[in-house]
Amino acid sequence: MRDYNKELQDNSRQYAYNFDFDIMHPYMIKSFESYMASGNALELGCYQGALTKRLSTIFDNITCVEASEDAINVAKMSLDDVEAEINFIHDVFEGVKLQEKYDNIFLTHVLEHIDDRIGLLKKINDEWLSDKGVIFIACPNANAASRQIAVNMGIIPSCESITKAEEEHGHRVTYTLETLQNDIQQSGLKIIHSSGIFFKALANFQWDQLLRTDIVSKEYLDGCYELGKKYPDLCSSIFFVCMKGGNQS
Repeated sequence: MRDYNKELQDNSRQYAYNFDFDIMHPYMIKSFESYMASGNALELGCYQGALTKRLSTIFDNITCVEASEDAINVAKMSLDDVEAEINFIHDVFEGVKLQEKYDNIFLTHVLEHIDDRIGLLKKINDEWLSDKGVIFIACPNANAASRQIAVNMGIIPSCESITKAEEEHGHRVTYTLETLQNDIQQSGLKIIHSSGIFFKALANFQWDQLLRTDIVSKEYLDGCYELGKKYPDLCSSIFFVCMKGGNQS
């Protein structure tokens, strides 16, 4: 039995970094926004509501499904002042029963935690995505430049390895563009776009240290974001934008 509250606690490696919240989330929204549909939104795995808060400036109605009750409690407090209607559901994706379909579904840095990943994607395609709906799937990238450097330093055996700290946080896989694409295609979802978000040569903890200085400018960060479009396989995150496929059962 998985303890989702425990998986979100810091251990030998932090669960979340300022780099995730302050750098990756804004660039994630920037990467997604031109594909977003009008209507409602479903966030699968909201953690403590940091991305939810950014989405609340775009959507009036957001449903959040989160397996950690502790995370939901923090999210509710942090989102108390937002104007959007936010409905929290404490449940696992495998068992949750949703009463409507959604025009925008966000599955960001969550799929790698799921035991039956293709099954979840198929459920989204068959049951939760509206006919005009769009799903945004983002995962940490096995081939990020920072991870390749770690392999060459001897810190991890291979880019797709799952470290002990990642396993403690519930990671089940480390995706490449190719392996993520394969799982999506097996689910029946229709891929309409894929790319990477933010060229990244430093580890998250190194970025957090750097961001406390004035060494890195906004222009430099924007440059890393633009370079990531050219070299998606070296980015911090990889993402796919998909619509409902024709293989529903």
